Amino acid sequence: MAFKEGLAQSEKAYNQFTEVSSLFAKTVREDFLSTWQWWFGLALFIVPWIVWIIFRKKESTGRLLLGGLLTIILSLTIDLAALSLGLWSYPMVIIPLAPFLFLPYHFSLAPVAVMLALQIKPKMNTLLKGVIFSAIAAFGGMNFFKAIGFYNAKNWSTLYDFIIFFTLYYVAYAVTTVESYSKLDEA
Repeated sequence: MAFKEGLAQSEKAYNQFTEVSSLFAKTVREDFLSTWQWWFGLALFIVPWIVWIIFRKKESTGRLLLGGLLTIILSLTIDLAALSLGLWSYPMVIIPLAPFLFLPYHFSLAPVAVMLALQIKPKMNTLLKGVIFSAIAAFGGMNFFKAIGFYNAKNWSTLYDFIIFFTLYYVAYAVTTVESYSKLDEA
């Protein structure tokens, strides 16, 4: 009997989520679409990728994209966990398909920033480089997004953001420096 009750509760929650998603879509359409913030958020999807395409180290594109993809997966996973626990929120909705997530961060800003950081000064001490990257991203970037209303940290410390960015950077660094890559036809 508990399973059927669980299915009924799950369906009720899904219906409530659908209503909330509709409200977010209406908010984007009626309140955000005509603001500079919405257009800035949309630009945050596109401009970082253009910058990366222009300035990427072309010989390392595959490795860098692998690091970027891993950054996307990890940042989404961390964000979904934190959002479900109510640790922070994103009041500004750019695309109402995933209204609780700030998609430009996950699919553009974080991966592109990590990929660019990985290729800049590749011989620099990775620990120092990770600390510098994380400090800029957490104390600069996240505080900027708080100031313009894109991010509500609630009681979340920027130091925790620093740790998250350091983790994202270091995991991407680890996967991009693996020496066991070879062409599939060479096996």
